[in-house]
Amino acid sequence: MQFQKIFLLVAGVLGLAIQPLRAAPSSPPRKPPPANAHSAVDALPAARIKQTLADYQRWLTLLEERHAVAGLATAVVLDDKVVYEHTIGYADVATKQPVTPETVFRLASLSKAFATALVGLLVDDGKLHWDTKLVNVLPYFKLKNMQDADKATVSDILGQRLGLPRNTYDNMLEDDIPYEELVRKLDEVSLACGVGACYGYQNVAFGMISDVVFARTGEFFYRLVDKRIFYPLGMDTASYGRTGLETSKSWARPHHPSAHGWVPFQPKETYYRVAPAAGVNASLRDMEKWLIAQMGGRPDVLPPALLHVLHMPGVVTPTELYATPWRRARLTAAHYALGWRVYEYGGQTLIFHAGAVAGYRTMIGFFPKYQVGVVTLWNSTGPMPGGLMPMVFDDLLGLPHVDWAGVESKATRTVPKKRSRTRHPLHHHH
Repeated sequence: MQFQKIFLLVAGVLGLAIQPLRAAPSSPPRKPPPANAHSAVDALPAARIKQTLADYQRWLTLLEERHAVAGLATAVVLDDKVVYEHTIGYADVATKQPVTPETVFRLASLSKAFATALVGLLVDDGKLHWDTKLVNVLPYFKLKNMQDADKATVSDILGQRLGLPRNTYDNMLEDDIPYEELVRKLDEVSLACGVGACYGYQNVAFGMISDVVFARTGEFFYRLVDKRIFYPLGMDTASYGRTGLETSKSWARPHHPSAHGWVPFQPKETYYRVAPAAGVNASLRDMEKWLIAQMGGRPDVLPPALLHVLHMPGVVTPTELYATPWRRARLTAAHYALGWRVYEYGGQTLIFHAGAVAGYRTMIGFFPKYQVGVVTLWNSTGPMPGGLMPMVFDDLLGLPHVDWAGVESKATRTVPKKRSRTRHPLHHHH
């Protein structure tokens, strides 16, 4: 069956006389982006795409044979079409419920891009501005240095440049101290730099954008995302919060490793409390639509001029350049944009983000120049799946093959050993 599926996908890519797997939702013809937006789109060689999809299938088969993941869902999107879609493993290992393209996962930090897109739409509406001052909207907002606090803007929250030390108060959030209390104690933290002057990845402070949105619109943040993004894009299974996850028809349980393989556990509430930073749940099908929209395929929902702003490199993120082996080898520049990272990967601009929260991992990335992107969601810890996406990127760009995931080395089963209880913050390099 797999070979037949791959043939259909490849035939679709090569423009043979069959329908592609799934076209994007019907939308107006794409308008050309403004002159200063992404550089002109180039076509990748069809034979290279065909080879990449065949290689990806092989690596995923190896991953599955090793039981290196509880369950996983992934897709490749090219020119507004889904050209490859694959799932492996289980939404719940205990009940053997399989992962399907409709299975809902926690997105963790991939949630941030929904927050920035919503704010961009509200900016377009004139409800607020990227440079709206936080002190003018949030009566509680203070920093240790009030001169800095007076300068802090909406884009400083969304661009991870508030000047706070990275992951400020994530540990207290994990100890069940309410978000509302934590954002009112930001003035107790010594700043790492002036506002706007350096990168410091935040979840708690990022959450303040929901308070800004409520103050300026009188509507709840998550309801506006539903109305302005999920609904028009046809993201039918996307939601916010733990209840949203657990009432989904099919949803992926988080898993931890044990001596007997993967073991499901209850999702933790913690990071749902900072909804803009980590509150979204979505299926692979939803994320295919989101990827198409982010690559410019739904100008009726996310206009090209807005995407240009969201993807524009902001503050430099030097730690990203050596956070993992593939980053060390492939990245020559790394910035944070607005809810997205912007890398120079093998000489090409890559728009990317990853997420991690207890028992879930997520990755999304695309090359604007080639209109090609990949999204992967999985419901267990362990590093192996995280190396697959850069292998696909290398293949697409014609770079030398490196087994970043370690899937090709000799081994049969690689469930990581159970460790003592560890925290799962949405790590700074995600």
